[in-house]
Amino acid sequence: MTTPRPATALSADEARRIALRAQGFLGTPDRRAGVRGVLRHLGAVQLDTISVLARSHELIPYARLGAVGRRTVEDAYWNASATDTPPVRPHAFEYWSHAACILPIEEWPHFAFRRRAYRARPHWNHALPDGTYDQVVKQLRTEGPLTATELGGAKKTSEWWDWSGTKVAVERALMYGEVVCVERRGWKRVYDLAERAVPADLLHDELDDTECLRRLVRLAGRSLGVGTRADIADYHRLKGEQVDAVIADSGLVPVTVEGWGKPAWADPAALETPPRGRHRTTLLSPFDSLVWERARTERIFGFTHRLEAYVPKQKRIHGYFAMPVLAGGRLVGRVDPAREGRTLIARQVTLDGPKAVPAVAQALLEAATWVDCTDVRVERVDAPELRESLTTELNRALA
Repeated sequence: MTTPRPATALSADEARRIALRAQGFLGTPDRRAGVRGVLRHLGAVQLDTISVLARSHELIPYARLGAVGRRTVEDAYWNASATDTPPVRPHAFEYWSHAACILPIEEWPHFAFRRRAYRARPHWNHALPDGTYDQVVKQLRTEGPLTATELGGAKKTSEWWDWSGTKVAVERALMYGEVVCVERRGWKRVYDLAERAVPADLLHDELDDTECLRRLVRLAGRSLGVGTRADIADYHRLKGEQVDAVIADSGLVPVTVEGWGKPAWADPAALETPPRGRHRTTLLSPFDSLVWERARTERIFGFTHRLEAYVPKQKRIHGYFAMPVLAGGRLVGRVDPAREGRTLIARQVTLDGPKAVPAVAQALLEAATWVDCTDVRVERVDAPELRESLTTELNRALA
């Protein structure tokens, strides 16, 4: 692919601020649009099983909007609001994007390329017993929406990977687009027929692969503000050659960014006005789209982060679920949190020098309030000489 000559050169600082604004961390948040506005703005909110303060899909809007109620978050994703006019339309669906993600319902047509790819996929890790697929679809048609357990069982044994035939069938139907996940109930997927759950005007696979990819590349560029080919591909887990095939017609514009060393593309709307406004101070989920791609996080923030939940305990450096701390548009530390009754515990804290202390204290206090904790306890600070000042800052605010 021949890349057009970039018309705009950005400093590293300008690119960082553009990325922050695009991700909803710089400027005044649109509180009227709320959680649904965050979802539409980001284009994808990643799901994950880990819950320390809260699950990741709850942490994403919290990081941008502040202490929005957790029930409000779930309702915004999955339930119609009182102001919705008939016919009631769902606001989101779950599908494979960056990973398992909540996606705006309007994007259903643009994942047709992935549904087609799954249907053409020759190999599956789980065997599908004869007749089970048709039986699952029939049962959903008659009784749905249902969880895998309600359909007949999610697992054959206690092992997470040992799926029942029913679970294999319904997950395959989900990938094909015949079934859709309409909500999570007790963390279990609730399945329904797509023909019943997806609005009729969106329920089609008419868009060809090129049009689907063009849309997702454009959305990724808008959500990132500015990114390399790899950044844009990673957002919805596209292949590099898929990005190459459509990026010239995506509406994104080529730019250069100081220190990046690779061609970049930007949302033209992001270049029209300089990013200004208030910075959020907050704890970030490791699955937040601001930081979910390690190479991009290192390039933009000079911050190396790795989720250590799946690392043996003795080999962890920063803790089980270390959450980066964002303040002033920089990543200034990490907190590995836990809860004990109504106490938020900072099991391990990493600080980027003394100036980070007030911001980390502020982030801890806001998070504690959000999860109904009345106290904060610090157990370990990687720079022991800063532990007293952090504790003092917290106690002053809690007094």
